[in-house]
Amino acid sequence: MAGEAGGAALGRAADKLFSLSGLFAVRKPKGPTSAAVLNLLKERLLAEAGVQTKGNKRNQVLKIGHGGTLDSAATGVLVVGIGKGTKMLGTMLAGSKKYTAIGMLGKATDTLDATGKVTEEKPYDQVTKGDLENVLQKFTGDIMQVPPLYSALKKDGERLSTLMKRGEAVEAKPARPVRVYSLSLQQFQPPLFTLDVECGGGFYVRSLVNDIGKAFCQILNSSLHWTVTEIKGHPWVKFKKK
Repeated sequence: MAGEAGGAALGRAADKLFSLSGLFAVRKPKGPTSAAVLNLLKERLLAEAGVQTKGNKRNQVLKIGHGGTLDSAATGVLVVGIGKGTKMLGTMLAGSKKYTAIGMLGKATDTLDATGKVTEEKPYDQVTKGDLENVLQKFTGDIMQVPPLYSALKKDGERLSTLMKRGEAVEAKPARPVRVYSLSLQQFQPPLFTLDVECGGGFYVRSLVNDIGKAFCQILNSSLHWTVTEIKGHPWVKFKKK
C-alpha cells in the first residue's frame, strides 16, 4: 500500500511538472554555458518529479528553453520558458538587453575576453577618459558587428568555439547589423574601464570592446588592443516599439 501511495504521489508530481507553462528567471553563474544551465535545470526538475531520464520518452516531451544566450564567462539573468511559455521566448529575444562590461586596455586575447590566451600587449598610457567617451559615440544606433570566432554560432552543425578549440581553421562570420540603444562609460581606472550597454538581439559585448579598441587605433594611428574581463547581463529588460 505504501509503495502504491508513493508511486501515485510521484505520478502526480510528474503530471504537475508536464502541465507547467510560463516564464521565470534563472541566475547564470560564471563558467557554464547557457545551454548547460538549461540542461541542468531540466534534469533537476525531472528528478524532483521522479521522472527517470534514461530511456524515458517523457524526458523528451518536457519543453524548456531560454530567451537569450550569455557567454560562459558572463554572469546574469536567463529568461527560461517551460511548456507553452517556450512560445514566448521569441519575444524575449526581440526585446532589449542590458549589460555591464569591464574592459581592459592594452591586451588582446584570442577569445576577446579574460578566458583566452593573450596574443599581444601594448602600452595604453595615451588613452584618456575623454577620448574613450568620444569614441563610444560611434557605437550607438544601428552598427555593423562581426561576431567572435569563439561563439555559439555554428558551422556545419558545430559551434565555432568547439571548432576553434580543436584547432580547426574557422573563418569569421560576415558582419551583421546590430542595434545599440545606449552606451555609456561608468568608470575609467586604467587599465580597467566599465561600460553600460543596452542593445538588441544578436549583440556581442566582446566584439564591441574589441571594435572600440580598433577605433582608437585609427584615431591614434597606433596599435592598441582591448579585451573584456567581465560581463554581467540582464538579457530581458524591456521591449522597444517598432
